[in-house]
Amino acid sequence: MKTSIKTSNPYNGNQLESYKLDSKSILNEKLKLADTTFKTWKEFEIEERVDLLQNLADELFKQKIELSELITEEMGKPILESTAEIEKCIYLIDFYIKNAEQFLQDDIIETEAHESFISYDPLGCILAIMPWNYPFWQVFRFAVPTLSAGNVALLKHASNVTGCAVAIEKLFLDAGFPKGCFQTLITDHKSVEELMESETIKAVSLTGSEKAGRKIAELAGKNLKHSLLELGGNNACIILKDADLDQYIDTMVKARMQNSGQSCIAAKRFIVVESIYDEFIKKFTSKVEALKYGNPKDTDTTISCLAREDLADILEEQVKASIDLGAKVLFGNKREGAYYQPTILTHVTAKMPVFKEETFGPVAAIIKVKSEDEAYETAMNSKFGLGTMVFTSNYKAASKRILEIEDGAFFINEMVKSDPRLPFGGTKSSGFGRELSKEGMLAFVNRKTVYINK
Repeated sequence: MKTSIKTSNPYNGNQLESYKLDSKSILNEKLKLADTTFKTWKEFEIEERVDLLQNLADELFKQKIELSELITEEMGKPILESTAEIEKCIYLIDFYIKNAEQFLQDDIIETEAHESFISYDPLGCILAIMPWNYPFWQVFRFAVPTLSAGNVALLKHASNVTGCAVAIEKLFLDAGFPKGCFQTLITDHKSVEELMESETIKAVSLTGSEKAGRKIAELAGKNLKHSLLELGGNNACIILKDADLDQYIDTMVKARMQNSGQSCIAAKRFIVVESIYDEFIKKFTSKVEALKYGNPKDTDTTISCLAREDLADILEEQVKASIDLGAKVLFGNKREGAYYQPTILTHVTAKMPVFKEETFGPVAAIIKVKSEDEAYETAMNSKFGLGTMVFTSNYKAASKRILEIEDGAFFINEMVKSDPRLPFGGTKSSGFGRELSKEGMLAFVNRKTVYINK
């Protein structure tokens, strides 16, 4: 029986730390502490919670170097991207410092009553199940609005970033949040079902795979608990004949290769109108060839290994199966351990894994189409619905396609990205619910109708 979690560096294979799994009794103690803490935390004034948010931002800034290095060691992200992730968390906190009080204000509704309004009350203890690819950002974009609304949180993080999970709990404690406001559970997926059955857990937020989302949705439904699911993506990047490649080619490459391609919102299918196809291929390939692989701790490294060797195995299988079906390798397709060379595939069709499935790594699938209409039709040929991006000089014409795009996001002349000011989430097999912005703050509240007569 497994009793511990061991973390290792995916770049060199070195073992990092070993963490003892929480026993059943420890998990129960954490549930009890969360329940007890909630009873007092929900009574805190919003101004008090905001003050603690400022402390949290200060702690992140103070520990930025160490935390960035921890991310890079545990999941292999290039150090400059790890640093940017911590800085984005600070930006997120600043957004909610400025807006939390306004977002949580009662909504006054004029009726025949002397007074009627909607009160936004916290639900209680929220379970977060989070992935390894953005080990701080994914957690903070859940935790900051959720705790600010008066809830408490339990985190079940991906096992390969357990050190990050432990560090995040310490950050909340160092910032002065009451003990029990935010706790990390060092446990495995088998314990999640029991946790979901606990009356202490009022809701669950999952960022992960479609398979994990379906399981959590099933458990949430069985136990009548609210759920928010941010799942996989197979984002299309449409390049129309009037796209300004000189201006946006770097953005297109970043949209696929950032975080070594390990992002749900990455551009995975490049759908290119044939009149601009050759020019796009030339410029895109040149930029991809220039990416520098190396030690993720080096500041000049722009592409790194994947977070685990088995992830490279899966990607390799998807590429091989697509090649067997007729895809052509324009660049890349070399593998060594957890490293998968940035790869460009052409002659991609809808029957191939690199078109149908989410590819979680630096593989760009290129699809040539004859017209703008075919480009949009091809983009929507997916069971996923996280985001679509379009590059064109005629943004007004692209704006008329908004209703056609069933995804949770539609970006014109920009890569799909999460922004604290805007709601984030998907449709179809990409999940449901919204994080960030006011929507994210109200994701786990009871919208209570209050009606008062004299």
